[in-house]
Amino acid sequence: MTRIPTVLSDLAVRLAEPGGGARVVRGRPARRGRKAAVLILFSGPERARPEDLDLVLIEKSATLRKHAGQCAFPGGGVEESDPSSEAAALREAREEVGIDAATVELLGVLPPAHVAVTGYDVTPVIAWWREPHPLEVVDTVEIGAVHTISVGDLVDPANRLTWRLPMGYQGPAFVVGELFIWGFTGHLIDGLLDLAGWSRPWDPRRMELVPERFLHRAGLDTGQ
Repeated sequence: MTRIPTVLSDLAVRLAEPGGGARVVRGRPARRGRKAAVLILFSGPERARPEDLDLVLIEKSATLRKHAGQCAFPGGGVEESDPSSEAAALREAREEVGIDAATVELLGVLPPAHVAVTGYDVTPVIAWWREPHPLEVVDTVEIGAVHTISVGDLVDPANRLTWRLPMGYQGPAFVVGELFIWGFTGHLIDGLLDLAGWSRPWDPRRMELVPERFLHRAGLDTGQ
């Protein structure tokens, strides 16, 4: 039987500690917005080191009005038929990129965090992908691509920087190949790496403007 990686068991313990999850979503208290959920899905063998783990990310369609082309976690709005945020995250992951809920083991849930540009209060659901299988874009309207990113690439200081928008907003970003991971997703990854104790020292003074492909609606969408 496949066993959960020790590093993820340790993360689950930290998530369950009082105030543990709140550290990840710091500065984004819920505001009674519409409920949504995202699935933060790790995979890796039992004896994996943090850098051996992988993380599933989606790339939003370039034609969307909001968050066009941005990297995100699978997820979306909680529906009346969803019994919980966890169920909503798993359903959305199946509908977007075909993730089979039977292959997923839940590790913990973060407090809901507000995303100002959409008005959603988003509950991040942390999970281990016990039996990874091929993924594909199922929702071709919302999703442009699906990626499996190495946590080793995310913790590499050479791939970390602070994103900045012309109007002054800024936050943690990750650059992996052609992917520029920023906004709410970058915020969650940064917080989880810190909570798990996987982060390596990096220079937050290294700043870059958010790529122009994300700025066509900069006046409305701050990536937050």
